[in-house]
Amino acid sequence: MCELSPLYPLLFENNFRTVVWGGNRLKPMKGLQSDDECIGESWEVSAVSGMESVVKNGPLAGVSLAAIVERYKELLLGNAVYEKYGTLFPVLVKYIDAVQDLSVQVHPDDALAGERHGCFGKSEMWYVISATAGAYLYSGFNQPISRYEYEKRVEDGSICEVLQQHEVKAGDCFYIPSGRVHAICGGILIAEIQQSSDITYRIFDYNRPGLDGKLRRLHIQEAKDAIDFKVYDQYRVCYENRINKPVPLVVNRFFVVKILEVDRAFHRKLYKYDSFIIYMCVEGDCTIRIRSTEGYEKGAMPAEQHRVVRLTQGNSCLVPASCADFDVTPNNEAGITKLLEVYIDNKNFE
Repeated sequence: MCELSPLYPLLFENNFRTVVWGGNRLKPMKGLQSDDECIGESWEVSAVSGMESVVKNGPLAGVSLAAIVERYKELLLGNAVYEKYGTLFPVLVKYIDAVQDLSVQVHPDDALAGERHGCFGKSEMWYVISATAGAYLYSGFNQPISRYEYEKRVEDGSICEVLQQHEVKAGDCFYIPSGRVHAICGGILIAEIQQSSDITYRIFDYNRPGLDGKLRRLHIQEAKDAIDFKVYDQYRVCYENRINKPVPLVVNRFFVVKILEVDRAFHRKLYKYDSFIIYMCVEGDCTIRIRSTEGYEKGAMPAEQHRVVRLTQGNSCLVPASCADFDVTPNNEAGITKLLEVYIDNKNFE
């Protein structure tokens, strides 16, 4: 067996998905030339079959994330994450550009998804990067309805009348647990962090044809068993904007997401969580530099040229668990760099 080369912060090749509701903001956000292609999603860090991320920097360039997980196991994932999930990478992060409304949909929880599909359920969160004036999304119900009324409203096209509509602006955040009916609507650009699952039950799609000219399949009956029909007092995540201090947005057993708005260098040492860390750069750009690989006997220090990566707006970086001691230095002297930090909390959610 050959010795593993040291891990380092991983950047990934572009991984776009063309969809009927997509726009043309994702390429320019990444500093690429815009075109007329309807790109709705950029799968930033993904081990989902068919949409796997491929490394673009360093000795592992050209290797898929799934293959790296299989090869490095706990050195990439963290001991606790590997013990819990094995070689199944547990999260998926995306950028989503909605020019038109996405379908009204719901995702199953772990139990239902495991029983029906043999995979994770799908809880997710949205961070709004930008939104046109008057843009809104749906999350949850605005009044109690029965399972019978649900079916009738889907049938007559009035289901959106009983969904809670939220007008949004940049910086808004929503947690969408499995079971919550939701839809991202036109004019919104978001970062999405979710469980690593592509299981979606489409409830209503506005009688809109897909890219092939045919109506997309609905999952009305499957969805009925997944829906949480309860009405909640609050659907929007409330948080305080703070500079140069991590601010929690969503904290649960599936993932932790914090926002970091920084105008100076800062040090992150996250070995206590025993997890990989993902950074999504939603504004500005920065440099990530590994300090140590302590705590992982097989986690050798990478060569000097691979310890440092530059993370630019619209892109994402995966820091292996064995490298979870690093500095982040903003590169934009005149402004703020804004990052979403994602990891699994194995300290408080065992």
